[in-house]
Amino acid sequence: MARKASLSGFPEWLPAERAVEQHVLDTLRHVFELHGFANIETRAVETRAQLLRKGEIDKEVYGLSRLAAEDDKNDPNALALHFDLTVPFARYVVENAGHLAFPFRRYQMQKVWRGERPQDGRFREFTQADIDVVGDGTLPFSYDVELALTIADALSALPIGDFRLRVNNRKLAEGFYRGLGLADPDAVLRAIDKLEKIGDDAVAKILVEEVGATAEQAAAALALAKIRTVDTSFVEQVRALGVTHELLDTGLDELSQVIEAASKRAPGKVMADLSIARGLDYYTGTVYETVLVGHESLGSICSGGRYESLASKGKKNYPGVGLSIGVTRLISRILAEEVVTASRSVPSVVYVTLANDESWHEAQDVASALRERGIACEVAASAEKFGKQIKYADRRGIPFVWFTHADGTHEVKDIRSGEQVSADPASWMPAEADLKIAVS
Repeated sequence: MARKASLSGFPEWLPAERAVEQHVLDTLRHVFELHGFANIETRAVETRAQLLRKGEIDKEVYGLSRLAAEDDKNDPNALALHFDLTVPFARYVVENAGHLAFPFRRYQMQKVWRGERPQDGRFREFTQADIDVVGDGTLPFSYDVELALTIADALSALPIGDFRLRVNNRKLAEGFYRGLGLADPDAVLRAIDKLEKIGDDAVAKILVEEVGATAEQAAAALALAKIRTVDTSFVEQVRALGVTHELLDTGLDELSQVIEAASKRAPGKVMADLSIARGLDYYTGTVYETVLVGHESLGSICSGGRYESLASKGKKNYPGVGLSIGVTRLISRILAEEVVTASRSVPSVVYVTLANDESWHEAQDVASALRERGIACEVAASAEKFGKQIKYADRRGIPFVWFTHADGTHEVKDIRSGEQVSADPASWMPAEADLKIAVS
């Protein structure tokens, strides 16, 4: 990230940076498919009415129009770029329900566009990687557990260091607030959602002055938000606060199932964090947020939850549970912090030199023989001095240089070590680690 983008909020990676991004996407794709998720891709545009049906981020949506078209901002059928992958997926499920086998498991990796103010970790154009399971009418709670384990596997496979998948349950929180006697649990959740940004005192003030809580109720709500455990001991800590409610019992049971499974299968990676609120109203049960340990200021790199109505049509209802990884946010931070680097910026393993201009076709024969065995290579464009050709390969980051001699013999040089050996284009192979760009 050594250069400044010419258009703020629209990142463009250099080849070595793009290699890191590709590695992340390939790794996520591999793990998601190991867990049985099918890939889909939805169109980049939706109608404005579809995107704004929640009415929450209308000022952040990029509308589309022809340059010569009249202003159509009030036309519900006007088009706009999607700002996330959940709304398009909901439409996709409704439109294709007759062709899908439910519960339907999908992963989706695409760019999205959001007209917010660019800042560290926030972009106007960025890539998301989503996984969801959606049911027809009902969806077993076991998928809430499985999604947490899938994401833990996926993030553990990335070169990003330690992370924490922080999990809460909206039923737990809502039941607790109702048990306290607070009539508007959604307002309490919205206030608690600001806890990390504004602190305890400011949240307590909002709860008392805007939500109508007493000082004692506000203190109890904050005490709940302080509970964090990597095992099911959070249940006893909540019970010790002395609040009872049927919905609280349900939430405690559901969150216990997630944490109990995670403590066995992804120990230390998943924790119960009762401060996680996720301010969006459509979450109805489990909610997830993920932070990089040591880089908490970046915010959540992966979040989501359970929604009892991802989409609906007539009497049909499609509940779901899903998580979304902010790939561009993740990449920007690991590049800026130099957490990982690519071994080279180009896929070429071998640079085939030219002894003279007449040897171009012979060099192409060498390149073809190498490519047939999966070795990426490129041929010099002109027969400059070998020293210049080697320097060019070095600038490109290509590890091997190939020479064809007048007597028909061949040699290959590892320009990193200087070692030069005889080679046959029909059988020579580099070390397996050199075949692909390595990210570490």
